[in-house]
Amino acid sequence: SEFYNFFDEAKRMLMAKALINAYYEDVERPIVFDTNRVWTARMHQLVELYDDFKVVCLVRDPAWVMDSFEKIYRKNPFNYSKMFSAGTRMTVYSRCESLLGGTVGMSLTALKEAFYGEYSDKLLLVDYDLLTKFPEKTLKLIYEFLNIDYFSHDFENVEYSHDEFDYTLGVKGLHTVQRKVEFKERRSILPPDLFDKYSEMAFWKDTAGSAASVISPKK
Repeated sequence: SEFYNFFDEAKRMLMAKALINAYYEDVERPIVFDTNRVWTARMHQLVELYDDFKVVCLVRDPAWVMDSFEKIYRKNPFNYSKMFSAGTRMTVYSRCESLLGGTVGMSLTALKEAFYGEYSDKLLLVDYDLLTKFPEKTLKLIYEFLNIDYFSHDFENVEYSHDEFDYTLGVKGLHTVQRKVEFKERRSILPPDLFDKYSEMAFWKDTAGSAASVISPKK
């Protein structure tokens, strides 16, 4: 902004905090969960605004993330997905490469920044497969990390959808969550070379150099 220099750092911090507080003005609860994949790239700012914040990230083998996007894409064969351009939608290779240069890649690098950053002790990574196989046990560990009392969840009824948003993207079912939390084993639809390539990007499997907490299967 052209007016950036008119505000010192203290004023900018106050404005940033005021914006967040105003957004949640109507929420009368002591704890707020805000979902955004960019928070992991903003740890250095969050720590200046809130000394008691924590970040919880659900992680999944990147190969299966790509597989999931591809599966949704193929479920909508006659919809014009705005997730890809005319050039990048041609094959599974170009689609995956586009995701790596966009939504998936940005999320991965932002998470990596937080994972190896100086505030990684405020970060918890939760393995997707483990959550779907043992939802109650996994959630109890999340509550323990957050240092809050456990709330009893109904894992048989967590249905969710955001059809209007998905419609604007031309990707029906992108944000649809099935009713029951369960693990469904299946074969990947990615070519083996692509699957192996992206699977190697799961950097959090090696916790050396990070103070982050990780809930994952024992090796």
